[in-house]
Amino acid sequence: MFTTENTSYIKEKGKVSFSAPSNIALVKYWGKHGVQLPQNASLSFTLSNCKTITTISYVRKEKKSNDFDFQFLFEGNPKPSFEPKINTFFERIYEYCPFLKDFSFVIDSQNTFPHSSGIASSASGMAAMAQCLVTIEKELGSELNEEQLIQKASFLARLGSGSACRSLEGPVTVWGAHENIGGSSDQYAVKVPFEIHEVFKNYQDTVLLVDKGEKQVSSTVGHNLMHGHPFAKQRFQQANDNLTELAEVMQSGDMDRFIHIVESEALTLHSMMMTSSPYFILMKPETLEVINHIWQFRRESNIPVCFTLDAGANVHVLYPESFKEDVLSFINNQLVRYCQNKQYICDVIGTGVQSL
Repeated sequence: MFTTENTSYIKEKGKVSFSAPSNIALVKYWGKHGVQLPQNASLSFTLSNCKTITTISYVRKEKKSNDFDFQFLFEGNPKPSFEPKINTFFERIYEYCPFLKDFSFVIDSQNTFPHSSGIASSASGMAAMAQCLVTIEKELGSELNEEQLIQKASFLARLGSGSACRSLEGPVTVWGAHENIGGSSDQYAVKVPFEIHEVFKNYQDTVLLVDKGEKQVSSTVGHNLMHGHPFAKQRFQQANDNLTELAEVMQSGDMDRFIHIVESEALTLHSMMMTSSPYFILMKPETLEVINHIWQFRRESNIPVCFTLDAGANVHVLYPESFKEDVLSFINNQLVRYCQNKQYICDVIGTGVQSL
């Protein structure tokens, strides 16, 4: 679909820079098939502050070779431990980017969020790298238009990290073919084809860093455990049904329904992990304490604050911008004690990749 032929290359060298944010799924995908394809559609908020900034310099090789030639720097320093992952990514996307073996690359990345903060950087990192690569392809003579470029970047990012495809655009994206989302695809993510309600504009996501350690079980292993899972079929249907309802809610602004769907999705994701074979638990005791405090605060204050979880222990606290002062006061007074080193990150929904 996105295969391109070798060109005569109108440039011999150059440099491109992009930032790409992380994202947080509200309707989760858990389970893959084929090559990085989702078993169900997912819907996510694109974030703004938690992002990866990547610069790729390229120069045409003096002598053509059959190997990829690149150096990877993280925050300006060589990081050879990451190079096998990039090599695997290049192998996977080579048929769509045949220029990769004709040039030498220096890839320099940095994150705006602290290293080992517990925020997954694969989504933002692969999204930024993919956008850089399609931009290089354009500079070399590709005739892809802007819409095709963003679709191809999302397509390539998916082949590096599934959720990365949702970080190219914003503020709300869908990945996975869904009958009620026009233009949706398993191959790449798309911006939702409707205007979101005013209450969701500038929506806040404060990430409580409950556990900054490495996960006990990788996401890849977790996804694979959905093969043969006793509740897999029902879960995939539930997610697609929830996405239909959440798409309606994003347009109507019904906060009660929003909270119910988002929190149910978060807990269902973890219930799939707890009922896998082998089973595992990624939540920590502090995660449950935070959830209970959020429920109590919401009952007592009538402030529409809720939580979601990724495949880990950290808690994403979601709320409208109009309640930011009240919710941050609540976090500082009652929740920060459950965070490692009292750390949390304030974020807000954003628009995706940006050229630098």
